[in-house]
Amino acid sequence: MFIQTEATPNPATLKFIPGRTVLDSGTMEFVNREAAARSPLAERLFGVPGVTGVFFGSDFVTVTKDDSDWQHLKPAILGAIMEHYVSGAPLLAEGSVTSDEAADEQDEFFNETDAETVATIKDLLETRVRPAVANDGGDITFRGYKDGVVYLNMKGSCSGCPSSTATLRHGIQNLLKHFVPDVIEVRPI
Repeated sequence: MFIQTEATPNPATLKFIPGRTVLDSGTMEFVNREAAARSPLAERLFGVPGVTGVFFGSDFVTVTKDDSDWQHLKPAILGAIMEHYVSGAPLLAEGSVTSDEAADEQDEFFNETDAETVATIKDLLETRVRPAVANDGGDITFRGYKDGVVYLNMKGSCSGCPSSTATLRHGIQNLLKHFVPDVIEVRPI
């Protein structure tokens, strides 16, 4: 098994591509060891000292570290991913939800009178933003819309990334303002 690695815009995060499907649909983020209990692979990765976050995309795993050195962490992470796939263990513990999308949608907030605007915002995020962000090992999901402000949740390599503010302000905000005149600002949650 050959696992490719790619740098991301976030120096604390690396993208690991195992050459097979990781998650059938959606994304999953694990921000601590307790959250990782729903995935044997995430648990293995949190077993590597220095790992502080794990994110699953369709065909990649993004790992975030503390101030440890990638030179020491990378071999252990590659080993954990390889062991997981060679063992044939499932990605998710039995009974676990298959992605974070249902929970994300449940926590959304917006006024029903803005439903059409929100639908346009979600469509733009889905078709224009999320594919580009996935290339960088992360995801951005819609959280809410109120008084012209769009609230987004940044996951994976996007979470805590030094360039994420620029991405939000100059990229996503400008895109949404162009297509949805009611949008005034974009903020992370």
